Amino acid sequence: MLWVVLTGVALVVILGLGVYAGKLLFLLKQQGIRQDKAKNSRISSITESVILIAKAMEQQQCDLSEGVIRIVNLLNALPLNEPPDFKATYPHTYALFVEISGFAVLEARQKLSKQERRKQDQAREQIESEYESKVLDELPKLKQYCESIA
Repeated sequence: MLWVVLTGVALVVILGLGVYAGKLLFLLKQQGIRQDKAKNSRISSITESVILIAKAMEQQQCDLSEGVIRIVNLLNALPLNEPPDFKATYPHTYALFVEISGFAVLEARQKLSKQERRKQDQAREQIESEYESKVLDELPKLKQYCESIA
């Protein structure tokens, strides 16, 4: 008699643990689905921004250096499992980014004297003119890539 009761209790415990494990697996699957949706939404948002910036650069509504800084940072923020080597794919964009990344921005720029700001602006414009046609040639390829993963 005790044996039957213990067996019954053991079956109830095992059944309860099985239901609990099933519930946890279901919740884990739901969490994975939510994470995938969030990741896809982030990719879509970033690629839309890159395309918009690239179009603005092509139409000269955005400074080349400002656009390059934004695009490079957005590409680096793409949450891809296996991101391509953007530096090799868009070498002129990244080269311009490296060259202009040393200039003062925001508050640091405001602290510079007018003469120093003018000097940096002239240097930046010189660098932009060297890279302008090369970067603009890379933009259609960049937009096409972003449209393909969006």
